Amino acid sequence: MTSTSRPADHGAHDLLRREVPSTAAVLADEQDFAAMRRYRTFPFDDHAGYLQQMESLLRTLASQGVRTTLALFDPDAYDTYCDDLGLDPDRTDSRARYAAELACAGATLPYAGEPLAQLLPLLIEEADRQATWEQASALLARTGTCEECGEDLAHAAFARATAVLKQLLEGLGDGTHHLVCSIPAGDPQLLAVLHTTAREGGRQHLSESRTLIFCTVLAAGMALNTPGGIVSRSTTADTAPGLPPDATRDTVRGWSLRDGWPRPLTAAQVFTAYCTDADTGEPIPPEHRVDHAAGLPLTPPPETHRHH
Repeated sequence: MTSTSRPADHGAHDLLRREVPSTAAVLADEQDFAAMRRYRTFPFDDHAGYLQQMESLLRTLASQGVRTTLALFDPDAYDTYCDDLGLDPDRTDSRARYAAELACAGATLPYAGEPLAQLLPLLIEEADRQATWEQASALLARTGTCEECGEDLAHAAFARATAVLKQLLEGLGDGTHHLVCSIPAGDPQLLAVLHTTAREGGRQHLSESRTLIFCTVLAAGMALNTPGGIVSRSTTADTAPGLPPDATRDTVRGWSLRDGWPRPLTAAQVFTAYCTDADTGEPIPPEHRVDHAAGLPLTPPPETHRHH
Protein backbone atom coordinates (compact mmCIF):
# COMPACT_ATOMS: atom_id res chain seq x y z
CA MET A 1 0.00 0.00 0.00
CA THR A 2 2.73 2.40 1.03
CA SER A 3 5.05 1.54 -1.87
CA THR A 4 2.34 2.04 -4.47
CA SER A 5 1.30 5.45 -3.05
CA ARG A 6 4.78 6.98 -2.98
CA PRO A 7 5.18 7.48 -6.75
CA ALA A 8 1.78 9.18 -6.88
CA ASP A 9 2.69 11.38 -3.92
CA HIS A 10 6.02 12.22 -5.50
CA GLY A 11 4.37 13.08 -8.81
CA ALA A 12 1.81 15.29 -7.09
CA HIS A 13 4.64 17.01 -5.21
CA ASP A 14 6.47 17.77 -8.48
CA LEU A 15 3.29 19.11 -10.09
CA LEU A 16 2.57 21.30 -7.09
CA ARG A 17 6.16 22.59 -7.08
CA ARG A 18 5.61 23.95 -10.57
CA GLU A 19 2.72 26.03 -9.27
CA VAL A 20 4.80 27.64 -6.50
CA PRO A 21 6.87 30.51 -8.00
CA SER A 22 10.40 31.36 -6.88
CA THR A 23 12.28 34.63 -6.58
CA ALA A 24 16.04 34.99 -7.04
CA ALA A 25 17.60 38.27 -5.89
CA VAL A 26 20.98 38.70 -7.61
CA LEU A 27 24.01 40.76 -6.60
CA ALA A 28 24.73 42.16 -10.06
CA ASP A 29 28.08 43.89 -9.53
CA GLU A 30 31.30 43.48 -7.59
CA GLN A 31 30.60 46.36 -5.21
CA ASP A 32 27.27 44.96 -4.04
CA PHE A 33 28.79 41.50 -3.76
CA ALA A 34 31.66 42.84 -1.61
CA ALA A 35 29.16 44.55 0.71
CA MET A 36 27.46 41.21 1.45
CA ARG A 37 30.70 39.42 2.25
CA ARG A 38 30.75 41.05 5.70
CA TYR A 39 28.00 38.66 6.77
CA ARG A 40 29.19 35.35 8.23
CA THR A 41 26.27 33.42 6.71
CA PHE A 42 26.99 34.65 3.18
CA PRO A 43 28.93 31.68 1.78
CA PHE A 44 30.58 33.11 -1.35
CA ASP A 45 34.06 34.55 -1.82
CA ASP A 46 34.17 35.17 -5.57
CA HIS A 47 31.63 37.17 -7.57
CA ALA A 48 32.15 35.25 -10.81
CA GLY A 49 31.73 31.95 -8.99
CA TYR A 50 28.62 33.28 -7.25
CA LEU A 51 27.05 34.19 -10.60
CA GLN A 52 27.88 30.73 -11.98
CA GLN A 53 26.18 29.09 -9.00
CA MET A 54 23.17 31.36 -9.38
CA GLU A 55 22.82 30.58 -13.07
CA SER A 56 23.09 26.85 -12.37
CA LEU A 57 20.31 27.13 -9.79
CA LEU A 58 18.10 29.13 -12.17
CA ARG A 59 18.54 26.56 -14.93
CA THR A 60 17.71 23.72 -12.55
CA LEU A 61 14.50 25.45 -11.48
CA ALA A 62 13.58 26.13 -15.11
CA SER A 63 14.17 22.49 -16.04
CA GLN A 64 11.73 21.51 -13.29
CA GLY A 65 9.06 23.80 -14.71
CA VAL A 66 9.34 26.29 -11.84
CA ARG A 67 8.54 29.90 -12.74
CA THR A 68 11.31 32.11 -11.35
CA THR A 69 11.37 35.88 -11.03
CA LEU A 70 14.74 37.64 -11.12
CA ALA A 71 15.35 40.76 -8.99
CA LEU A 72 18.33 42.89 -7.99
CA PHE A 73 19.67 42.51 -4.47
CA ASP A 74 20.55 45.96 -3.09
CA PRO A 75 22.68 45.65 0.09
CA ASP A 76 21.86 49.19 1.29
CA ALA A 77 18.13 48.66 0.82
CA TYR A 78 18.49 45.28 2.51
CA ASP A 79 20.10 46.86 5.59
CA THR A 80 17.29 49.42 5.79
CA TYR A 81 14.72 46.66 5.37
CA CYS A 82 16.19 44.67 8.24
CA ASP A 83 16.44 47.75 10.48
CA ASP A 84 12.79 48.66 9.82
CA LEU A 85 11.56 45.16 10.66
CA GLY A 86 14.00 44.38 13.44
CA LEU A 87 15.57 41.48 11.51
CA ASP A 88 19.09 40.13 11.84
CA PRO A 89 20.71 40.80 8.43
CA ASP A 90 23.20 37.98 9.01
CA ARG A 91 20.58 35.28 8.55
CA THR A 92 19.62 33.38 5.44
CA ASP A 93 15.91 33.63 6.22
CA SER A 94 16.21 37.44 6.40
CA ARG A 95 17.72 37.48 2.92
CA ALA A 96 15.00 35.14 1.67
CA ARG A 97 12.29 37.36 3.16
CA TYR A 98 13.81 40.44 1.50
CA ALA A 99 13.94 38.63 -1.85
CA ALA A 100 10.27 37.71 -1.55
CA GLU A 101 9.39 41.36 -0.90
CA LEU A 102 11.28 42.36 -4.06
CA ALA A 103 9.03 40.12 -6.12
CA CYS A 104 6.07 42.25 -5.01
CA ALA A 105 7.52 45.76 -5.09
CA GLY A 106 10.91 45.74 -6.81
CA ALA A 107 12.08 45.74 -10.41
CA THR A 108 11.88 42.18 -11.74
CA LEU A 109 12.21 40.10 -14.89
CA PRO A 110 10.94 36.57 -15.56
CA TYR A 111 13.62 33.93 -16.07
CA ALA A 112 13.14 31.59 -19.00
CA GLY A 113 16.55 29.98 -19.41
CA GLU A 114 18.47 32.96 -20.82
CA PRO A 115 22.15 33.42 -19.90
CA LEU A 116 22.46 35.48 -16.75
CA ALA A 117 24.96 37.79 -18.46
CA GLN A 118 22.22 38.65 -20.95
CA LEU A 119 19.55 39.30 -18.34
CA LEU A 120 21.50 41.36 -15.79
CA PRO A 121 21.87 44.51 -17.97
CA LEU A 122 18.14 44.35 -18.71
CA LEU A 123 17.37 43.96 -15.03
CA ILE A 124 19.57 46.94 -14.15
CA GLU A 125 17.77 49.02 -16.79
CA GLU A 126 14.42 47.99 -15.34
CA ALA A 127 15.59 48.97 -11.84
CA ASP A 128 16.78 52.35 -13.15
CA ARG A 129 13.40 52.96 -14.81
CA GLN A 130 11.54 52.15 -11.60
CA ALA A 131 13.85 54.42 -9.58
CA THR A 132 13.23 57.22 -12.11
CA TRP A 133 9.47 56.78 -11.83
CA GLU A 134 9.60 56.79 -8.03
CA GLN A 135 11.79 59.92 -7.99
CA ALA A 136 9.57 61.77 -10.46
CA SER A 137 6.42 60.69 -8.60
CA ALA A 138 7.86 61.96 -5.31
CA LEU A 139 8.67 65.34 -6.88
CA LEU A 140 5.16 65.57 -8.32
CA ALA A 141 3.60 64.71 -4.98
CA ARG A 142 5.26 67.76 -3.40
CA THR A 143 3.57 70.24 -5.74
CA GLY A 144 0.38 70.25 -3.72
CA THR A 145 -2.71 72.14 -4.87
CA CYS A 146 -3.35 75.48 -6.55
CA GLU A 147 -3.88 78.22 -3.95
CA GLU A 148 -6.44 79.91 -6.21
CA CYS A 149 -8.74 77.03 -7.14
CA GLY A 150 -7.54 74.02 -5.16
CA GLU A 151 -6.78 71.88 -8.23
CA ASP A 152 -4.27 69.06 -7.79
CA LEU A 153 -1.17 70.41 -9.56
CA ALA A 154 0.38 66.97 -10.04
CA HIS A 155 -2.77 65.72 -11.79
CA ALA A 156 -2.91 68.85 -13.95
CA ALA A 157 0.77 68.52 -14.93
CA PHE A 158 0.36 64.86 -15.83
CA ALA A 159 -2.62 65.71 -18.04
CA ARG A 160 -0.54 68.36 -19.81
CA ALA A 161 2.36 65.92 -20.23
CA THR A 162 -0.01 63.37 -21.75
CA ALA A 163 -1.24 66.05 -24.17
CA VAL A 164 2.38 66.80 -25.14
CA LEU A 165 3.11 63.16 -25.91
CA LYS A 166 -0.10 62.78 -27.92
CA GLN A 167 0.77 65.80 -30.05
CA LEU A 168 4.35 64.60 -30.50
CA LEU A 169 3.32 61.17 -31.73
CA GLU A 170 0.67 62.58 -34.05
CA GLY A 171 3.13 65.10 -35.47
CA LEU A 172 5.98 62.65 -35.95
CA GLY A 173 3.69 60.31 -37.88
CA ASP A 174 4.84 57.06 -39.48
CA GLY A 175 8.21 55.53 -38.68
CA THR A 176 10.18 54.38 -35.67
CA HIS A 177 10.67 57.09 -33.06
CA HIS A 178 13.08 57.26 -30.12
CA LEU A 179 12.06 59.93 -27.58
CA VAL A 180 14.21 61.10 -24.67
CA CYS A 181 12.98 63.45 -21.95
CA SER A 182 15.59 64.85 -19.55
CA ILE A 183 14.78 66.97 -16.50
CA PRO A 184 17.67 68.18 -14.27
CA ALA A 185 15.63 67.87 -11.08
CA GLY A 186 17.12 65.93 -8.19
CA ASP A 187 20.20 63.74 -8.13
CA PRO A 188 20.56 61.99 -10.48
CA GLN A 189 18.67 63.99 -13.09
CA LEU A 190 15.47 62.48 -14.40
CA LEU A 191 15.78 60.70 -17.74
CA ALA A 192 13.00 58.81 -19.53
CA VAL A 193 13.24 56.97 -22.85
CA LEU A 194 10.33 55.90 -25.03
CA HIS A 195 10.31 53.86 -28.27
CA THR A 196 7.37 53.78 -30.62
CA THR A 197 6.61 52.54 -34.13
CA ALA A 198 3.73 53.42 -36.44
CA ARG A 199 3.33 52.32 -40.04
CA GLU A 200 1.04 53.69 -42.76
CA GLY A 201 -1.03 55.79 -40.41
CA GLY A 202 -1.58 52.89 -38.03
CA ARG A 203 -1.71 52.95 -34.27
CA GLN A 204 1.45 53.73 -32.32
CA HIS A 205 2.94 50.70 -30.55
CA LEU A 206 3.93 51.84 -27.06
CA SER A 207 5.07 50.21 -23.85
CA GLU A 208 2.51 51.11 -21.19
CA SER A 209 5.05 51.21 -18.36
CA ARG A 210 7.58 53.31 -20.31
CA THR A 211 4.84 55.68 -21.45
CA LEU A 212 3.84 56.17 -17.80
CA ILE A 213 7.44 56.92 -16.81
CA PHE A 214 7.94 59.32 -19.73
CA CYS A 215 4.80 61.30 -18.89
CA THR A 216 5.60 61.32 -15.16
CA VAL A 217 9.12 62.69 -15.75
CA LEU A 218 7.82 65.34 -18.16
CA ALA A 219 5.02 66.24 -15.75
CA ALA A 220 7.53 66.71 -12.92
CA GLY A 221 9.52 69.17 -15.02
CA MET A 222 6.36 71.03 -16.07
CA ALA A 223 4.90 71.20 -12.55
CA LEU A 224 8.17 72.41 -10.99
CA ASN A 225 8.83 74.79 -13.91
CA THR A 226 12.37 73.47 -14.25
CA PRO A 227 14.54 73.55 -17.37
CA GLY A 228 14.71 70.39 -19.41
CA GLY A 229 14.12 69.10 -22.87
CA ILE A 230 12.83 66.46 -25.26
CA VAL A 231 14.73 64.99 -28.19
CA SER A 232 13.21 62.78 -30.86
CA ARG A 233 15.05 60.66 -33.39
CA SER A 234 12.82 59.29 -36.13
CA THR A 235 13.76 56.58 -38.62
CA THR A 236 11.78 56.50 -41.85
CA ALA A 237 12.16 54.99 -45.31
CA ASP A 238 14.52 56.86 -47.64
CA THR A 239 12.97 56.87 -51.09
CA ALA A 240 15.74 58.83 -52.83
CA PRO A 241 16.57 57.50 -56.33
CA GLY A 242 19.25 54.85 -56.53
CA LEU A 243 18.94 53.62 -52.95
CA PRO A 244 18.02 50.04 -51.97
CA PRO A 245 14.37 49.48 -50.99
CA ASP A 246 15.25 49.03 -47.31
CA ALA A 247 17.23 52.29 -47.06
CA THR A 248 16.34 54.55 -44.11
CA ARG A 249 17.07 58.07 -42.97
CA ASP A 250 16.98 59.59 -39.49
CA THR A 251 15.60 62.97 -38.46
CA VAL A 252 16.44 64.58 -35.11
CA ARG A 253 14.22 67.22 -33.52
CA GLY A 254 14.29 68.97 -30.17
CA TRP A 255 12.23 70.95 -27.67
CA SER A 256 13.29 73.02 -24.68
CA LEU A 257 11.10 73.08 -21.57
CA ARG A 258 10.39 76.74 -20.72
CA ASP A 259 7.60 78.19 -18.61
CA GLY A 260 6.18 74.71 -18.07
CA TRP A 261 5.79 73.80 -21.76
CA PRO A 262 8.08 72.29 -24.45
CA ARG A 263 9.08 74.98 -26.96
CA PRO A 264 10.45 73.84 -30.35
CA LEU A 265 14.14 74.36 -31.08
CA THR A 266 15.26 75.59 -34.47
CA ALA A 267 17.10 73.28 -36.86
CA ALA A 268 20.31 75.19 -36.13
CA GLN A 269 19.84 74.75 -32.36
CA VAL A 270 19.20 71.03 -32.81
CA PHE A 271 22.33 70.69 -34.97
CA THR A 272 24.43 72.56 -32.41
CA ALA A 273 23.13 70.46 -29.52
CA TYR A 274 23.57 67.16 -31.36
CA CYS A 275 26.96 67.94 -32.90
CA THR A 276 28.74 69.33 -29.84
CA ASP A 277 30.65 67.25 -27.29
CA ALA A 278 28.88 67.78 -23.96
CA ASP A 279 32.12 67.43 -21.96
CA THR A 280 34.61 69.39 -24.07
CA GLY A 281 32.37 71.71 -26.08
CA GLU A 282 34.20 70.67 -29.23
CA PRO A 283 32.22 70.13 -32.43
CA ILE A 284 31.37 66.57 -33.49
CA PRO A 285 31.01 65.64 -37.17
CA PRO A 286 27.35 65.05 -38.06
CA GLU A 287 26.26 61.47 -38.61
CA HIS A 288 25.77 60.19 -42.11
CA ARG A 289 22.14 60.15 -43.33
CA VAL A 290 20.90 62.11 -40.30
CA ASP A 291 18.92 65.35 -40.74
CA HIS A 292 18.52 68.00 -38.04
CA ALA A 293 15.10 69.60 -38.13
CA ALA A 294 13.16 72.13 -36.08
CA GLY A 295 10.93 70.79 -33.33
CA LEU A 296 7.27 70.55 -34.17
CA PRO A 297 5.07 73.31 -32.66
CA LEU A 298 3.01 72.02 -29.74
CA THR A 299 -0.21 73.77 -28.72
CA PRO A 300 -0.67 74.23 -24.96
CA PRO A 301 -4.10 73.42 -23.54
CA PRO A 302 -6.11 76.31 -22.04
CA GLU A 303 -4.49 77.73 -18.93
CA THR A 304 -6.36 77.06 -15.70
CA HIS A 305 -3.92 78.83 -13.35
CA ARG A 306 -2.40 82.28 -13.44
CA HIS A 307 0.52 81.07 -11.37
CA HIS A 308 1.56 78.09 -9.28
